[in-house]
Amino acid sequence: MAEVAIVASAFGVEAIRRDGHAAWIVAAAQSGAAAFEVRRELMDDASPATLHALGAAIAGAGLWPVWSTPDTLYDARGTLDEAALRDAVDCGRLLGARFVKLQLGGFSGDPQVERLNAVLAETGEAESPLRVVVENGQLEAGGSLAQFVALFGVLRETAGSRTPIGMTFDIGNWQWPGEPPLLAAAALAPYVEYIHCKAVAGEGARRYAIAPVADDPLCRAALALLPPHVPRGIEFPFDPACAGADAAHYVAWLAGA
Repeated sequence: MAEVAIVASAFGVEAIRRDGHAAWIVAAAQSGAAAFEVRRELMDDASPATLHALGAAIAGAGLWPVWSTPDTLYDARGTLDEAALRDAVDCGRLLGARFVKLQLGGFSGDPQVERLNAVLAETGEAESPLRVVVENGQLEAGGSLAQFVALFGVLRETAGSRTPIGMTFDIGNWQWPGEPPLLAAAALAPYVEYIHCKAVAGEGARRYAIAPVADDPLCRAALALLPPHVPRGIEFPFDPACAGADAAHYVAWLAGA
């Protein structure tokens, strides 16, 4: 059985903005989830005191946190964004996060390995249980399979099997830029350390996340290709009329899928 994280937005973007992340920690814990993903874009206040208190509340409920930021690891020119990486790791450490998740951004072939390793060393990431991961996004820049294959190919050449950063594989996001999710899963499985699970409805820019059906062929096929032991995150909306029951249902389903 895989550990399951609930991404805060699954309880509703407006609900999280209105009530705050802390208001939904108990619901996440009661669902049987192992982790709760905090979203920077849904927070008005991400001060050190706020993050520390939120992390303590998550841990107190028996969960471990994930810190997610929309910031990109590489800027539009393909340059490592050292400030964004430092800020993400600092916030993750305050939260007590197991994973710190950024978007890949404009990576263009050179991961600037020495600077990447230097920034991680400066932040103390290497000496802590925190792990930096990059996620495939919904835009062409940061959502291209070729970018991720190139990134991890270079990192593996320079660092071996334990690359300095890992990957969050979002099954649904590949569909926005038109990339084949199963081909991506087969190519990137060795680097995947966290999975986001959702189905997608709609077309083009009007696509949106939905809950997978029980026998969803894409989710099942992708999960079969990806590492079975890594945590899986729920990133699709629960029914607001029965969010607690819905959460428990999907946590149990995804843990055993």
